[in-house]
Amino acid sequence: MIQVLDLKFKEYITAEQIQARVREIAEELNTKYSGKNPLFLGILNGSFMFIADIFKNVNIPCEVSFLKINSYQDTSSTEKIKELIGLNQSIEGRHVIILEDIVDTGRTLDYILRTVLAQKPASVEVATLLYKPSATIIPVPIHYVGFEIENQFVLGYGLDYNGYGRNSNSILIKVDE
Repeated sequence: MIQVLDLKFKEYITAEQIQARVREIAEELNTKYSGKNPLFLGILNGSFMFIADIFKNVNIPCEVSFLKINSYQDTSSTEKIKELIGLNQSIEGRHVIILEDIVDTGRTLDYILRTVLAQKPASVEVATLLYKPSATIIPVPIHYVGFEIENQFVLGYGLDYNGYGRNSNSILIKVDE
């Protein structure tokens, strides 16, 4: 058991499982985007470790940029999306790969996709480390999924609980007591 603030967590997905899956996704991206100079668009803060690990395993010419979006407070979605850092470059005609930490309700990703598609990229695909299909309210296209998980609160590997717990190399799941 690991204590983070007032909650207890246990390991759910190991660091080794994460790294193996990240390498698989990166290989798929290397193959699909060879010769296309894609732009990886990381969604901060939660996906920073996923972004870094994907980027370490991608060996094609590419760029990276970031959006910072906030929609969570404590352990649940606020259903309000705040864009804290927006796109600061043109993506028109570019192949864009959105890197997200977790997709649950689909609200945040729907907002991001509408924002990105309005700028007329050549293509847009989504890679997410975690996906909660049973939590989906707004269906969104996800092209690369690290792990499908149950609809429970998780943290670690960049995901947080009120700013804490991001520094775990594995994904942890909340334990109800």
